[in-house]
Amino acid sequence: MAQEFEMIAKTFMGLENILAEELTQLGANNIQIGRRMVSFTGDQEMLYRANIQLHTAIRILKPIAHFKALSAEDMYDEVKKIDWSRYIGEGKTFSVDSVVYSEEFRNSRFVTYKVKDAIVDQFRENTGTRPNISVSNPDIRLNIHIAEDNATLSLDSSGESLHRRGYRQENVEAPLNEVLAAGMILMTGWRGETDFIDPMCGSGTLLIEAALIARNISPGVFRKEYAFERWADFDSELFDKVYNDDSQEREFQHHIYGYDIDTKAVNTASLNIRAAGLSKDITVTQQDFKDFVKPKEKAIIVTNPPYGERISTPNLLGTYKMIGERLKHAFGGNTAWILSYREECFEQIGLKPSIKIPLYNGSLECEFRKYTMFEGKMKEFREEGGIVKTEEEIKEMAQKHRFKKHRDFKQRLTEDEDNAEGDIRSFTFHSFEKDHLGRKRGERRELWGERRELWGESRETRDEKRGTRYRGSHNFKREDKRGGRVFDKRGGKSFDRKDRNRNNKKQNVNENFNNED
Repeated sequence: MAQEFEMIAKTFMGLENILAEELTQLGANNIQIGRRMVSFTGDQEMLYRANIQLHTAIRILKPIAHFKALSAEDMYDEVKKIDWSRYIGEGKTFSVDSVVYSEEFRNSRFVTYKVKDAIVDQFRENTGTRPNISVSNPDIRLNIHIAEDNATLSLDSSGESLHRRGYRQENVEAPLNEVLAAGMILMTGWRGETDFIDPMCGSGTLLIEAALIARNISPGVFRKEYAFERWADFDSELFDKVYNDDSQEREFQHHIYGYDIDTKAVNTASLNIRAAGLSKDITVTQQDFKDFVKPKEKAIIVTNPPYGERISTPNLLGTYKMIGERLKHAFGGNTAWILSYREECFEQIGLKPSIKIPLYNGSLECEFRKYTMFEGKMKEFREEGGIVKTEEEIKEMAQKHRFKKHRDFKQRLTEDEDNAEGDIRSFTFHSFEKDHLGRKRGERRELWGERRELWGESRETRDEKRGTRYRGSHNFKREDKRGGRVFDKRGGKSFDRKDRNRNNKKQNVNENFNNED
């Protein structure tokens, strides 16, 4: 029997339960849900399957050490105790990513340097030579996570973030993250039982992820490399078995439709769909949402309209008012799910949601709302056996603390207000460091004006207590992825996945392995 070991699957905030369900279906053991992660146990085959088959995982980590770190010296000593010759072979390069939530370790770069020093010093003392560091294309990627004084040091088996499926050829402005898109679809309970529609499809991320889910295609088959392929214990025969396993794929009896008002978006979506080999399942058409007509077959809408954050949209509130009008008059008898950010935008839809689910889209705490559309009056709908809210949805909505106590929505818009373009909707993972007020670095800029005001009032209050009037200015400083033909992104040509010889694959992949956590 193959030896089991601990693994950690990282994900977006709000997708932990969906990821746990995926792991259960995959056959993982000892599944435990945490914050933005799910831990589990399995063997080497499970490690490979988790990377290739999970739709909602960002990366898969293999912990090699857990320890207490009360100081920098403790961390250095604990890291140095590990026999690094087991993991980093002669002539191999490595890198370290740090994620830190600690009062003792406030700077993630400092943690990274300490871990690197301990590893390098061990090699220098034992062999007289040291391994080289490579940020852009390391042979071994390490990840250290510190929560107060609890440290976990892991091997990163994924490499670049798993949201980078490999099918995306071109982007539009502010594309939706693939992992978030898959999580949204799985959250609706849709698995291909009806038609699927995204009336504002952009580059087609929701469409492609929906097709992968409907046909149960592993999202990782488009990728050209995983970090574990460079490990000393890499089993190429086992990996090829997992990689070429299409036994769980199924036929999709319905169809997926995408629409967008922008010609460039339609062309981009079409290119990405062809690259994924899913043109048979997806049709994309240029069309304004205001011209949307009721579909002939039962369908579900899942869409991510503009928020007015990065994409500048004229008459943003009018757009949402139009969305509500089209849903009400052209989508009766079906269900729509909408992800958005601004409360005032949701208000313009003018429909009562049956459930609101908090989801993070990048740094923005958004809401994913379900609208059960029916024709006629509510009383008649219920008398005919219609259900607006399921028992599970009622329980979900009754939970306390589902959202932050103080929601960070922007100030209310007016019909004529220009749209802000400063924030992002695509996700970039990074380490969060807290300032002395306990606020994360990503929150500092948004709260800068508030902090100035608070500090100013505090200074003035002190001076008044001293019997003086505050007159001076205060200087504030900032702290700073189907068997068959698959598109080969590397050469722009299609290739047969089952005939792919990974042993002859070039290893000099000049990818920028950014820190996506």
